[in-house]
Amino acid sequence: MKMTRIMLIIKLFALFASSSPYFFSTAYAQSSQVKFDVHVLVNGLNHPWSMVFLPDGQILLTERIGQLRIVSTDGKLSAPIKGVPAVFAEDQGGLLGLALDPDFSKNHLIYFSYAESQADKAGTVVARAKLVDMALENLQVIFRQQPKTDGNKHFGSRLVFAPDGNLFVTLGERFKYMDQAQQLDNHLGKLVRIRSDGSVPSDNPFVRDPRAKPEIWSYGHRHIQGAAIHPGTGELWIHEHGPRGGDEINIPKPGKNYGWPLASYGIHYWMVPIKKEHAERGFEEPIYYWTPSIAPSGMMFYQGNMFPEWKGNLFVGALAGKHLARLIVNGKNVLGDEKLLKDSARIRDVAAGPDGAIYLLTDEENGKLLRLTRATAP
Repeated sequence: MKMTRIMLIIKLFALFASSSPYFFSTAYAQSSQVKFDVHVLVNGLNHPWSMVFLPDGQILLTERIGQLRIVSTDGKLSAPIKGVPAVFAEDQGGLLGLALDPDFSKNHLIYFSYAESQADKAGTVVARAKLVDMALENLQVIFRQQPKTDGNKHFGSRLVFAPDGNLFVTLGERFKYMDQAQQLDNHLGKLVRIRSDGSVPSDNPFVRDPRAKPEIWSYGHRHIQGAAIHPGTGELWIHEHGPRGGDEINIPKPGKNYGWPLASYGIHYWMVPIKKEHAERGFEEPIYYWTPSIAPSGMMFYQGNMFPEWKGNLFVGALAGKHLARLIVNGKNVLGDEKLLKDSARIRDVAAGPDGAIYLLTDEENGKLLRLTRATAP
């Protein structure tokens, strides 16, 4: 009887293991349209945050503790790249966003954001440097969020180059519930737009307003954790965290106000409601929102050939939701939202590889790089 019970436990464990991508290197899964395999390419990443594909197919990624790594095409993880500056690696702070220069193949410049401390305060910084072998050279800080504040949350930090060569930087409101995101004399709760050297484009909306920070593109944001250029229109799409709900997707327009903290489809953590209507107060309505919150992070429009059924879909990682969201998009409308890899892990970033596969980073002390491919199973 005792042996029978032990064998039953072993069989149940094996059944569970075979259905989870966190026991074996490959697992089978499916959506309403597509069957796919989930491969664990790399284990042991310390809260990975962002990734980009190098021209040779290798993956450059950040770990929040302040490490920059390369994953080879055969899945080998490099030692940390030398020359990364000291970062404020507390709670949500650390080494965060990442982007390649549009002319990277010639100049080898990378851009990254991180939380920087000064005395007992911190803020988001953007730097660029030349990647040479396994080291950074000629590092320059090109942007600093002002002012630095106390606390260790909501640093924002996605970096996206627009088709015109300007760099968008997403910023959090640093978990401050005052109206700082509504004020133009600071960078809290803002989307900013700068040139690749950190200078300010002459057509930024507030560049001639002496009361405003000239880098500001849009304001009234809470905590922008995802950003991607729409492949058809060239417009920037972003998403941001709401409180207990009201995570928003927006297409930020120059000079427009997106409402935080005066309007939100979420509710304050101390259960005080927030006025939901945006437009009647002169704010921009989100094109889509989640309630309850999924805590979105990472964002990618899929254009690969491995999953033709998913072309043009928007993919978003979910931290609190622990899934990958697949959004069906038509123009500026979201027509559907499917949860993939439900109850799997905190998904921090999502990217499409040159091979057409979908790559994910999981936000854990033993973080993983996952690769989704078309299923080989019948």
